[in-house]
Amino acid sequence: MGATKEFFNQFLQFINTADENLAQQLISPAAKFYVPFQADPLQGPKGYLTIIRMMRSGFPDIQWNIEDMITENDKVAVRFTMKGTHKGTFFGVPATGKPIAVSAMNIYRLSDNQIIEEIGQPDLLALMTQIGAIPQ
Repeated sequence: MGATKEFFNQFLQFINTADENLAQQLISPAAKFYVPFQADPLQGPKGYLTIIRMMRSGFPDIQWNIEDMITENDKVAVRFTMKGTHKGTFFGVPATGKPIAVSAMNIYRLSDNQIIEEIGQPDLLALMTQIGAIPQ
């Protein structure tokens, strides 16, 4: 568990900074990322950076925090809280300046100390409600 915790501390640094060197180090070139708003999985470090840049385009100050982590064999379940300010267009919704605090539950598969797969489940309903795209 210690190595996994250290790995995810580095991963947290990566997603909070979009550091391309950390992307190369932590994400397998063969990795697949399944996200709710994309029919086909994104792939490799470039695919992961695409996800982060998409989030940063709507929420330039977005930061993730790990709330819970459960490890079993090569899989790790992580519950994050994402916080940021809606300062750019997100899914067609123009900037509102509203703060968000949203949970995400992701399952990762690791191989050779790299992420090989992620199934991401951000609470998009809560996010879209908080920026006013969906009535409360």
